[in-house]
Amino acid sequence: MNENQNTKKLLEGIPQSIVPMVIESGARGERAYDIYSLLLKERIVFLGTPINAQIANLIVAQILFLAREDSEKDINLYINSPGG
Repeated sequence: MNENQNTKKLLEGIPQSIVPMVIESGARGERAYDIYSLLLKERIVFLGTPINAQIANLIVAQILFLAREDSEKDINLYINSPGG
């Protein structure tokens, strides 16, 4: 699963009107990201739901993706979950 597929899975069931968009300006112009994609780009994994098998797999996939991108850089995991 790539970063975009992970984000789409993560956002299933969340009304799109409440997922903030962030505009990032760079040398190649402006780009809009949903907040979860921007966090992942910054090596931040956010767990904000009860944990089940699907959520656990998504979190592991994100961590593995980031580790593959750069195994030396830190990955920050923020947890706001009642458990599972």
